[in-house]
Amino acid sequence: MINYGSQDRLLTAVEAIYEAATDPSKWPTALGAIADCFGDVGAVLVWRRDDGSFGTIVSDTLIDAQRDYEESGWASRDIRATRAMERGYFFNGVPLTDRHLCSPDEIRSDPCYTQFLAKHGLGWVAGIAVSPDPHVGVIVSIQRDASRKPEFSDDELGLLVTIGRHIEKSLRLSIRLLDAELTGLGLGEALARIGIGVFSLDSLGRVVFSNPAGRRLIGDELHLVQDRLCIGSGTTREAIDKAISRALRGYRHDLFAEPRPLLVHSLNSNRRLVIYLLPIGERTSIAEEFLTNTRAIVLVIEQKLDEPPDPTLVRDVLGLTLGEARIAALVGSGLPPREAAERLGIAEDTARNLLKRVFAKVGVSRQSELVGLLAKLVLR
Repeated sequence: MINYGSQDRLLTAVEAIYEAATDPSKWPTALGAIADCFGDVGAVLVWRRDDGSFGTIVSDTLIDAQRDYEESGWASRDIRATRAMERGYFFNGVPLTDRHLCSPDEIRSDPCYTQFLAKHGLGWVAGIAVSPDPHVGVIVSIQRDASRKPEFSDDELGLLVTIGRHIEKSLRLSIRLLDAELTGLGLGEALARIGIGVFSLDSLGRVVFSNPAGRRLIGDELHLVQDRLCIGSGTTREAIDKAISRALRGYRHDLFAEPRPLLVHSLNSNRRLVIYLLPIGERTSIAEEFLTNTRAIVLVIEQKLDEPPDPTLVRDVLGLTLGEARIAALVGSGLPPREAAERLGIAEDTARNLLKRVFAKVGVSRQSELVGLLAKLVLR
């Protein structure tokens, strides 16, 4: 297992990830803190939207290497990236490292290793794909100096999975602030435009900021009582209250655990809300104009009735891999496997194999049964 004697570095990384949630300019710093968890050179975040737009963010230590990577054409000659794409790692959310992509002979002789990576003091990579939005895919990779350390262990890949979940949750908000249409806007105006409800809470759980989208969501299952956010009812309300209290206290154990979304189903309407909690450490300096007293951010997303469920919700509720959840979300919303495969950009055979695994894991045998299961557990 990972030696959590390095908990201070992990805590610093998690705090940096959430600082970047509402200030995208802090992602290079967050990536540097993530790399420090492993004692490595740096980290890279690549995001891609389903409209074809994409971008890359790197820690400060990798700026020169990334410039060379792009200007010298290594992006099209990188055997690791090519293999990761061919083998579905950009899709399935399974952690990867060099042994999953290349043979020992290729690692010793391929130009990507011998020319580009060696030139910049790099060698080993560990990566994981995360899904901050159904329309946005992200892969985060840690870059290691092969002359100083061995390749990544399975335990280190396990740590990356946990960190990846925090990245995914933080990017729920940050990806929207990276939209081209929001470039150049102040934080307040950007938060006013995004379609996610945002509430910031002080150390006593009082709402010190809410954006217009959040205020529009206030209704029967989300309301303010004495300046405090009350979400859901009965046992759901109790669970969310406890989760908010933990986020406000910022316990290390909670930061190290894999974050999961909280679902709220309205009793009086067809509304469905997905709740994400983003803890903010006491050392934060994010956007003083609105986060001076903030200790936690609550993101509230209203699920749309006419769209497939978010794959990350399906993953967390049904215990699937991200790749399995992507196909389950589409097929479970009524799309035939062929159309689901086309939408995901994968072969139909791959989609059907994933679907077989989904059926086996959740105990159904037909598409109609999967539709019913998702409607009961995720959509209703």
